[in-house]
Amino acid sequence: MEEKIIKFADDLFKAQVNGIPILPLTQTDPSLSVPDAYAIQLENVKRQLSLGQVVSGKKIGLTSEGIQKQLGVNEPDYGHLFKSMEYSLEVPFDRLLQPKIEAEVAFILKEDLQGGKVTPEDVLRATDYVVCAFEIVDSRVADWKIKLPDTIADNASSGCYVLGKKKVFLNQVDLSAVKMELYKNGEELVGKGTGAAVLGNPIYSVAWLANCLWNYGVVLKKGEVILSGAFSAAPKAERGDVFEAHFSTLGSVKASFI
Repeated sequence: MEEKIIKFADDLFKAQVNGIPILPLTQTDPSLSVPDAYAIQLENVKRQLSLGQVVSGKKIGLTSEGIQKQLGVNEPDYGHLFKSMEYSLEVPFDRLLQPKIEAEVAFILKEDLQGGKVTPEDVLRATDYVVCAFEIVDSRVADWKIKLPDTIADNASSGCYVLGKKKVFLNQVDLSAVKMELYKNGEELVGKGTGAAVLGNPIYSVAWLANCLWNYGVVLKKGEVILSGAFSAAPKAERGDVFEAHFSTLGSVKASFI
């Protein structure tokens, strides 16, 4: 089993370095389980840390019905964020393989969140503030032909992220009611949704994440960025595209693929 975990982790790592996507892991091994997939993800997290990368937070994926339908899965997952993934506006397209873009809410924590019984109230207490954000998802699996174990093993299809500038405290906003419109190249509306699309409320999403992580010995830590899940399905991003998402109460966030 350990040999299989390391082999798949190597394959995904090489795909990122070489820029050449691989066949789905579940095609190579149809018996690949969700626990196997998280073990593969954590193997590559250890490798990144050994290379000097620094964890900046965590991400929740597959929270909205739109994203689940788009990728053919029926439950959320999670991945790790690294400081090298964060950009302020301009995203270098050449560091990505086949990117898509998601508009969501990022939580910045002022306390650790741990234990298997984290509640929404715990999330409220532990959150410093929230900002709107873009997560640019990416896949080391060819043509996004993924099942749940494929995306989990591939660090929940993480790519990079951009944070908005407006800081909002949770007592100032009902996240379930926040509305979002996503525009491509200044005029084309390519997505819209509300916070209710994210497991009913992004706060519930973060609580789910803290409890899921506890099963794998991973903690949400003070100062980390938590990307809580997409408000709508994720459009494809091409070189030269500019996306801007407008959120009620939370302001806007912009990303340019250079």
